[in-house]
Amino acid sequence: MKDEYDVIVVGAGPAGCLAARNAAAQCDVLLVEKRQAIGEPTRCAEGVPLWQSPLFPKSLSDYVQPNPKWIASEVRQIRATSPDGTTVEVSGDTFGVDGPLGLVIERKLFDRQLAKEAARVGVDITVRTRARGLIIDEDMVRGVRVNRLGDDFELRAKVVIAADGVESQVGRWSGINTTLKLNDIASCAQYYAENVDVAEKTVDIYYGSHIGGGYAWVFPKGGKAANVGLAVPGSKLSAKRPIDYLNELMATYFPGAQPIGLVLGGTPISDALHTIVRNGLMLVGDAAHHTDPLTGGGIVPALESGSIAGNVARKAVHTNDPSAKVLREYEGEWNSSFGATRKFTYNIKELAASLSDGEINRVIRVFKGIQPKELNLKGITMRFLKEDPRLLLKVRRIF
Repeated sequence: MKDEYDVIVVGAGPAGCLAARNAAAQCDVLLVEKRQAIGEPTRCAEGVPLWQSPLFPKSLSDYVQPNPKWIASEVRQIRATSPDGTTVEVSGDTFGVDGPLGLVIERKLFDRQLAKEAARVGVDITVRTRARGLIIDEDMVRGVRVNRLGDDFELRAKVVIAADGVESQVGRWSGINTTLKLNDIASCAQYYAENVDVAEKTVDIYYGSHIGGGYAWVFPKGGKAANVGLAVPGSKLSAKRPIDYLNELMATYFPGAQPIGLVLGGTPISDALHTIVRNGLMLVGDAAHHTDPLTGGGIVPALESGSIAGNVARKAVHTNDPSAKVLREYEGEWNSSFGATRKFTYNIKELAASLSDGEINRVIRVFKGIQPKELNLKGITMRFLKEDPRLLLKVRRIF
């Protein structure tokens, strides 16, 4: 490490790696990672979309070329199951997609490819290096205080990019409130398991109170391997833990499965932070609460926010003006892309959390057999009017 850089990025996940890679086109960049190895441990369901739609304005391939080395499985079908066992299945044909709807990836290998790409364009990378605070002078963030293997360093930069995850410490140190409300965070538990009786190339989603009032997922990883997990919204948390619901789900649907890995943690299901920039600083990815509030998925939104922030940081360095006024270009570009759909998906999330098991059963039945030509506001409204007009008043709130 040197004492001074144009840009310092804290956190080497997808958002941080893309920010560093894009900024490095014309800047001297340092990427700081607190863990001893980039990509470990994996705390992710590892699913990413490939098709573009109003809810997914960009896909993985807009940022990185898919590599067979980190693709575990293609997703050709998504199947949703209600509490009473009613299922709705959608495939590429449903959305007019010629090819897979998404991928299940090996996140560790994926993150390492992004880090390698950053290194190849000149980014300095340091691991086992933990940010301890910010250097702030005259209301301008001017660098980061870090500890590496017991030694403290002050590293100065014209722009700092915080990619340090949920409830970002870097953001808080700068005065940005990154605290999540209880109903805007989901408590998650996930097994990586073998001997799972799972349909190849099909993602299964389950809903209902029997899994804590949130949703559960089964992401196939090839053969009989799968990520099986669930998310319980903070508004539904009780004395019963998410891991208890997950164990019951495994016993009911996959009694022969053998868990060989367990991940516990939380994910934001919130609306975006009101402020993601200040003088000399930008927040990206999970640190900016850029995960999808409906699904908790964060990989593609992280790639988008990191890409934009890296480009804006590069401009700020070369105009020698890293003020919040200049850095808000990043905020504006984000709001024009993924940010434009967030309020809609947040409203869907709030509605879903309010539904009883009986109402979930009825919603699933409304969508059963839906045709591609009906996948619009008018088509969905007509289905509710025909199948269950009582739910229409409740569902219309999301629009």
